[in-house]
Amino acid sequence: MAPILDKKTDRPFIISGPCSAESREQILHMARELSSRGVDLFRAGLWKPRTRPHLFEGVGEEGLDWLVEAKEETGIRVAIEVANTRHVELALEKGIDTVWIGARTSANPFSVQEIADALRGVKIPVFIKNPINPDLRLWMGAVERMRHAGIEELGLIHRGFSFFNTDKYRNSPLWQIPIDMRAEMPEVMMICDVSHICGQRNLLQDVAQAAMDLGFDGLMIETHPDPENAKTDSAQQITPSDFDRLLSSLVIRTESVSALSDHKEVNDLRRQIDALDEDLVELLGVRMQLAERIGDIKDQYSIPVLQPARWQAVLKKARLNAQKKGLSADFIEELFKAMHQESIHHQLLVMNSRVETK
Repeated sequence: MAPILDKKTDRPFIISGPCSAESREQILHMARELSSRGVDLFRAGLWKPRTRPHLFEGVGEEGLDWLVEAKEETGIRVAIEVANTRHVELALEKGIDTVWIGARTSANPFSVQEIADALRGVKIPVFIKNPINPDLRLWMGAVERMRHAGIEELGLIHRGFSFFNTDKYRNSPLWQIPIDMRAEMPEVMMICDVSHICGQRNLLQDVAQAAMDLGFDGLMIETHPDPENAKTDSAQQITPSDFDRLLSSLVIRTESVSALSDHKEVNDLRRQIDALDEDLVELLGVRMQLAERIGDIKDQYSIPVLQPARWQAVLKKARLNAQKKGLSADFIEELFKAMHQESIHHQLLVMNSRVETK
């Protein structure tokens, strides 16, 4: 049998279905709708890890029979989230095609190892969502635990990252982290869970297109027959007809990277960028030397390293200059924060070295 997680295709791999299984009728209805649309995997949450108690936490084991029935009737493959050994045992017993490990679970190596042990020796595809906190090594560690358990078909799901003071998204995309993950594991399928990144349906289109533009292998999109009355995450789910419109409007980029290898203008532009990157590193080195000299002077006069007023003035000026140059103020702020942190590190090294020589 061909692997379920096949990257060799010119169209995105699509996972779709309701956030939560709510009834047998709902599951059968959505499986019929999505199987006719060529969806690769039908998803439905059975155990919902809610942030606060007394909310709908899923139908549990009962929903497995609904998914099996939907699979038998429509032929669509089915997937569920598993968070512990019992979930895995039930999924395997019922013949669930694919399982995924959620963001809260992937953040806990003990839980990931428990699931890996339960799956050891089993031939089943496993998706791993990124941890809720932006920790690349934690995400990689979850994949490695599955590989050590003998899981051969592995996939990654980028669902964004949680912050206390987030922006317009439910979970910030922080695209650089999945980009870095792909660089580390280019052979593993990468899916973008646009529903959990956005948290609201009006943002889905733009994020889905961004994922396609970045070369993601597919999308996870939550669909529901009546999103407004869904028992979980009603704001981010869409109807099958809206699902059709979203997919049909996507620009799918299938051309190979090799197509640019002989493009003269692109190669010239890349050489210019490479030269500028070298200059930037050189300038940053000079900047840190100046910071070290300032640290030396601060030490001589017993002045603290951190000067909040000066830092705020530098940041304000940088944001204003960014706007004049057509740059994102948020980008410049993150860049200057990183430089500021590195400057502090260099000044502390200078001060510590003077203490050690006294």
